[in-house]
Amino acid sequence: MSTSDRLIESTRELLWERGYVGTSPKAILERAGAGQGSMYHHFKGKPDLALAAIRRTAEEMRATAQGVLNGPGTPYERIEAYLRRERDVLRGCPIGRLTMDPDVIANDDLRGPVDETIDWLREELAGVVEEGKERGQFAQDLDAEEIAATILAAVQGGYVLARASGSPAAFDAGVRGLLSLLRPAS
Repeated sequence: MSTSDRLIESTRELLWERGYVGTSPKAILERAGAGQGSMYHHFKGKPDLALAAIRRTAEEMRATAQGVLNGPGTPYERIEAYLRRERDVLRGCPIGRLTMDPDVIANDDLRGPVDETIDWLREELAGVVEEGKERGQFAQDLDAEEIAATILAAVQGGYVLARASGSPAAFDAGVRGLLSLLRPAS
């Protein structure tokens, strides 16, 4: 892995663990095993490196979600697979956690990929719900955009509840409850 990639990966991990303010250049360099000048050789500074890290996290999250939402199965089964996919619930969502970081939200450049990823995911989920309506799997009166927003809210809220309780049980309960509401009548 190149020094640039090690710096980006280290920054991604530290942003997830500590947030923007808690991610110091020194901590990035230590975690990356990189020399003092290497960050400024590859990046303009911490904001530039953080942006590269956030973009990579967003790309990875999109690829993972796309793989599940465009995978095999009925629309309900694909939503279920998205909700039940393997995740580190107690660490929270690496993108969702950035929305709670005032320094990321206050910076248009850093907030951009976060906002774009959430919008993209909402659109992908709405497309799957719309497909389910077309196939008669979901009620025709469901608003696909609202259901997509509900799915996102349940996932992000589930992370918060799990972190607060120190157990993934709250996340899992939220997923089960949402799936029971979406389950097609047979």
